[in-house]
Amino acid sequence: MLTTQLYIALKASESSAQLARFSSCLSSLHDWFCHNGLSLNSSKSESILFGSCQRTLSFPVVTEPTIAGSTIPISDSIKVLGVILDTNLTLKQHTLALCRNIHYHSRALRHIRPVLSISMALLASSVVAAVVQSRLDYANSLLYGTSAINIRKLQCAQNTLSRIVLSNSPYRHLSANSRLAHLHWLPVDMRIKFKIATLTYKILSTGQPTYLHHLLQPYIPSRSIRSASQQLLHTPPLRTNFSRRAFRHAAPTVWNEISLTIRESGTLSTFKSRLKSHLFNNYS
Repeated sequence: MLTTQLYIALKASESSAQLARFSSCLSSLHDWFCHNGLSLNSSKSESILFGSCQRTLSFPVVTEPTIAGSTIPISDSIKVLGVILDTNLTLKQHTLALCRNIHYHSRALRHIRPVLSISMALLASSVVAAVVQSRLDYANSLLYGTSAINIRKLQCAQNTLSRIVLSNSPYRHLSANSRLAHLHWLPVDMRIKFKIATLTYKILSTGQPTYLHHLLQPYIPSRSIRSASQQLLHTPPLRTNFSRRAFRHAAPTVWNEISLTIRESGTLSTFKSRLKSHLFNNYS
């Protein structure tokens, strides 16, 4: 099965002409598929209009696209590579789905937790970290700059999981922060920063992928000052608060917050170790 995605940027003043070009592109795509012995499944095709809340309310009505003679209704949300994207990119639905998934596995662990010893429970925490925490980490860089409500829901899910793992142990009465520190689990907001900083380090070290590497520019001050040798990145100016979540702004912001010692790490493993210690120290 082949998944194809098409994107087009729309302007309110030119939406009709841009949509006409988009329809022409869809027709050409359909012809190419037919010519190469492939088919477009209109029943599995989706369309969505992205934009800020204010922009979508004032934007002209967009006609529903057609593929192979079938009209594709405009959805409120779509699922792309396991991430649920809504019209305003609030990621509320994605957060709710992720919390449901985490609570499902937490309930499963709660059922067997009474028959596990403390040592077995701590061993089970490694399994939990692999099964559940991996879901928290998957594409979590998209959650940078999301609402505090989304972060709080995910944090509550992680706190519940830590309480189940440490139940019937001397650490069960600790605060949520202390339980996470004992398990050596980074909180949700710190995990997001950890992912962005690690991704930035990889990009700067390898220059790949190029489409992200081009978004990172070194900070060059207008005159000779001490910060010129700190390996900082240029933070582009913002036009809207919504743009704070873009990688071109999020990566330099997170990167510049960590110390030079961490940024100068020679290997990725050293960078991760130093960064995790740095985030734990700042959180505690």
